[in-house]
Amino acid sequence: MPKMNVTKSITINAPQQKIKEFLADFHNWKNWSPWLICEPEATINYADDGKYYKWEGNRVGSGEMKVTAENDNRIDYDLTFLKPWKSKAKVAFNFKEEDSETKVNWTMDSSLPFFMFWMKKAMEIYVGMDYDRGLKMLKEELEKGKIDSALEFVGDTNFEGCNFIGIKTSTPFSKIGDAMTKDFSDLHEYINKNNIEASGLPFSEYQKFNILKDKIVYVAGVPTNSKPDNLPENFFFGSLPKMKMHTVRHKGTYDHIGNAWTAIMMMERNKEFKKNKKAAPLEIYHNSPENTAPEDLVADISMPIL
Repeated sequence: MPKMNVTKSITINAPQQKIKEFLADFHNWKNWSPWLICEPEATINYADDGKYYKWEGNRVGSGEMKVTAENDNRIDYDLTFLKPWKSKAKVAFNFKEEDSETKVNWTMDSSLPFFMFWMKKAMEIYVGMDYDRGLKMLKEELEKGKIDSALEFVGDTNFEGCNFIGIKTSTPFSKIGDAMTKDFSDLHEYINKNNIEASGLPFSEYQKFNILKDKIVYVAGVPTNSKPDNLPENFFFGSLPKMKMHTVRHKGTYDHIGNAWTAIMMMERNKEFKKNKKAAPLEIYHNSPENTAPEDLVADISMPIL
């Protein structure tokens, strides 16, 4: 059985004891769970003392988890997956208090079914991304008492197509935020300077994902009806066709937009729609971080469908 290990950490501005007590009671997990946010209707049952819970859903599968040991600096859990395949894992949180902050370390040791040996590295990366999303939400929950991330499962939509001015970029996943900030800043500066009228909402078209090589290729675009004559060297004029989409809407800071991406990918795996593999998914922005509070940002993750 191919072994799998995931370790992620974050620093939270809260006392160690408060964090430990919060994580030792599963009643507190639903708000920040990086999986349950993707299927709010999943069935969850808890033990009265909060030391055990089980879940069942279409996207998140089914399983159970229980606290097996606790001390001042650590909590241990046994995790059992029943669907979509059977496996077991040892999960732990370790805590180290530093002044008024606490470093939280989240680990998982598990194994994949033998027939999935070829997915070991990819699964570690995907689960690691889930852990990163969860830790960010855990931090907000404990520091602010709320998480600035909400999903709306919009369903099937129609994209009317558009012409656009765009910039194509290749970047590591970890640097995509900085890359997009620069691309859209350059686009808007050019559009404003040349008095070009936008004809729709700005978007990103995600053309390639390669998590093993830590590479993503996307196009940042602003719809416009006419082709300018003086496009800068790294700009281009392109078009997107009219197509059917399946949409999950995210409201909240872009730090949590991965929740919407994970949800729509889980829906695809669950065959809730049939993806059109000839077209690329879009991230469509309803407002701008330049004049909108982070908690009020709205973006659609739209997957082309048949």
